[in-house]
Amino acid sequence: MDFENVYSDSSYHIFLFQGYGKITVDFVEYDFQGRTVLFSSPFQNIRITSNSIIDVDVLEFHSDFYCIEFHKKEVACNGLLFNNIYLFPQFQLSEEIFNEVSDYFSKIMKVDSQENLSASILQSYLQLILAICSKEKNKILPEGKAVQENFNELILFQNLVETHFLSNRELTFYADLLHIAPNTLSKKIKLIFNKTPSQIIQERVILEAKKQIHLTHRSIKEIAAELNFNDEFHFSKYFKKYTGVSPSFFRKAVGISPVADLDK
Repeated sequence: MDFENVYSDSSYHIFLFQGYGKITVDFVEYDFQGRTVLFSSPFQNIRITSNSIIDVDVLEFHSDFYCIEFHKKEVACNGLLFNNIYLFPQFQLSEEIFNEVSDYFSKIMKVDSQENLSASILQSYLQLILAICSKEKNKILPEGKAVQENFNELILFQNLVETHFLSNRELTFYADLLHIAPNTLSKKIKLIFNKTPSQIIQERVILEAKKQIHLTHRSIKEIAAELNFNDEFHFSKYFKKYTGVSPSFFRKAVGISPVADLDK
């Protein structure tokens, strides 16, 4: 690939671009073509590559400015655009929707941050972008014969992961519950999600860790115990291996959400 953009920081990102190439999100690779929108959450490792130079418009915001959890009902995007390990992080847009989202990107760039109500205006534009994209992604359904045949089984796998990821992270455990050979399960999961069952389980653990660090006032030691790690050291090592930063650095960079105060 001749063209490459790499991103990883404490912000949420919305990427808008056209062309053909590959997107790598935390070592999982996806193909993209045409008009594409991509979403990432803090400290996900994003790489966009192509054989030709493409213009990538990037909108980034910190949770201190716009908390996804706090505003999730307003834009209906919680678990759909960000932090969903079972859906692709990117999808293709029609020319009309792409241009509409691009127009809001341009409007945001023109807002003078020093003016009165600029924050409210920026949040309104961001809400519109999230709502439009959430509506578009909600239209996406599994396609293809192979997908349809395996979809119900994959939903069962997803439900099992949500139920048992804290207590069991072994592929054989889930394969046994589904009465299927581990290799067969791996092939089916890879076909649909473009990643292995082990990657999905790991991502679910990391997602829960990020939520606990960002959305609660619990100590790192308490979170490690909640996630069933032997101690804080092993949890920190696991978290850093996946995200590139320690849990304490993540909390310092991302901060603690206003949502955490609602649980006091």
